[in-house]
Amino acid sequence: MGNLMSIAQRKKSRSLMEELSTSVISFANGVGSDFRGKNKGKRQVTILTEESWNTTSKIYGEKIPWTVRRANLFISGFDLENSKGKKLVIGDVQLEITGELKPCNRMNEQLEGLTEILTFNWRGGVCCKIISEGVVSIGDPISLID
Repeated sequence: MGNLMSIAQRKKSRSLMEELSTSVISFANGVGSDFRGKNKGKRQVTILTEESWNTTSKIYGEKIPWTVRRANLFISGFDLENSKGKKLVIGDVQLEITGELKPCNRMNEQLEGLTEILTFNWRGGVCCKIISEGVVSIGDPISLID
């Protein structure tokens, strides 16, 4: 079992990430009112693990705020490498992992060399589609099911 460490959204492309203590996860808007959540595809919610981000920071050589990755949920307690098809459950919310969140060159705009560091072992996180809606809060327990 893992935990929800942090929640973030961005209202439009390239805008700063806004951290939240609680958020609705909905079919209509994804996490809060995140601009990418309005897409009904396989990338409604993005997730980064604390474990992979700590590895990223160690390789980079300094502690990097998790919001630099621009993901929606920051969780601990899981290795999500090769987890496509599995489900994450956070309270009433169920998310299906649709694949790896591949890093783009936007990461190098944040920090030079970050794109390359994130390319290995699904270090950049996962994409998810929403199976069931609900409200999540920092500290919520998370389970991973096949």
